[in-house]
Parts: sequence; C-alpha cells; structure tokens
Amino acid sequence: MSQSEIVTAAVLVIGDEILSGRTQDTNTNYIAKFLGALGIDLREARVVPDSEAEIVAALNALRQRYTYVFTTGGIGPTHDDITADAVAEAFGVGISEDPRAIKLLLERIKAEHLNAARRRMARIPHGADLIENDISKAPGFWIGNVIVMAGVPVVMQTMLDRVAPKLATGAKVVARTIDAGGVPEGAYAAGLSHLAGQNPELSIGSYPSFHDGGFHNEIVVRGKDASKVAAAAVAIEALLARLVNERV
Repeated sequence: MSQSEIVTAAVLVIGDEILSGRTQDTNTNYIAKFLGALGIDLREARVVPDSEAEIVAALNALRQRYTYVFTTGGIGPTHDDITADAVAEAFGVGISEDPRAIKLLLERIKAEHLNAARRRMARIPHGADLIENDISKAPGFWIGNVIVMAGVPVVMQTMLDRVAPKLATGAKVVARTIDAGGVPEGAYAAGLSHLAGQNPELSIGSYPSFHDGGFHNEIVVRGKDASKVAAAAVAIEALLARLVNERV
C-alpha cells in the first residue's frame, strides 16, 4: 500500500474485568503507539463484556469500517474465554481444535497435562491463520481483517510483533507540541478554533493538566504533512506571543 493511502484500525477490548475496574486496560495505549509508528491510524476503541452477542455485534460493526480490528482478551482456557467462538460466529465459520495450535501448546505443556481446559486455547475459527507468541505458546489468530490477541499485555505485545511485518501501512503522523506558556485556554480558544478551521486535514487540540500547584496547557498539532504541521505550529506560537503581549 502506498504511503499516501490511509490505513485505519480499531481496538476491541474484551472482558468483564476491564468494565468492572478490576483490571486496568493498558493494551489500547500500547497498540495506539505501536500502530502510529507504522503509519496506521487508530480511529476507535471499544470495551465489551464477556458476552458473545456483544462481541459479535461490535466485531461486525468495526470490521466494516476499518482496515484492521485488533481484539484483546478472552482467548484463555476458562469458561468465560469466548472470543474465539464469537469471532467464528461473526464470520459465519466453524470452529474446532487446530492441530497447529495443539503442536504449539505441546512445546510448553506435557501431553499428559494438556487437559480439556488447556485444549480450549487450541480452538481456532476455520480459515484463520495463527499468531504465535514466544511466551506462553498459546496462539492468537488472524481471520479476514480481524487480529485476535491475548489480554495479558506482555503476550499481546509479542503477538503484535509477529503480525507487524504483514500489516499494510500508510503515511506516519507527525506531531508538534507547543507549551501555552501560562496563557489560559479561554484566551486562545477562538484563535485556535479559527486555525483549526483553516486546516481541516490537521488535528489541533488543547490539553490542560494540573501539576506543580496549577494548570498547564499544551497545544498539539498532528497530521501527515510535516510542512503543514510545522506551519500550524508557527501560527500557534505567534498567536500565543500576541496574547502574552496583550496581557503585558
């Protein structure tokens, strides 16, 4: 795919433990940065419970909208690990133990210990390619434009490394961050809105934070054309300088 084309993605995080707050989702942040470095735009992230109907509905919506859908969670050995079944249902294909997956599991688990629960991790939708991982050996899989990965961050990350060389990529996003230098958001909001309207191909955002006993604002310009990003950053710096001078 040419570098001028836009490649998009969504992340579907699966698990009751995320929605209950028991487990913190760090995978989305990692995936966003990982894909951004490849020139793939993460456009949407959803979290759904361990419900086959919810997973199927989300998958069928997302895979129609984006180049890729990356899922995390729900491919372990317990009864609530239903992602593989939901993916098979979404694609309208069968699912069964895959000899390739069994072979991988046997690299880490003795045959006599490969019980029914562990064999669940070898159930793969028909027609899917396996995604190996170097940590637990239990594979993820890739079917259509859906890439199914583990929820455990370190395992998910090794699966991403496996699929990265096979992903289509586009132009990478260039970002510039400008410190507002104590100018409050309300003072530069109108000027920033005008600049954003003049540059619809850019993402221009203002991000306040509170630290060291006060508010601090940063303005971030993001886009795929480095020259336009640089020009917008110069315009923002000029806007801030003018506002500072007016306050003096």
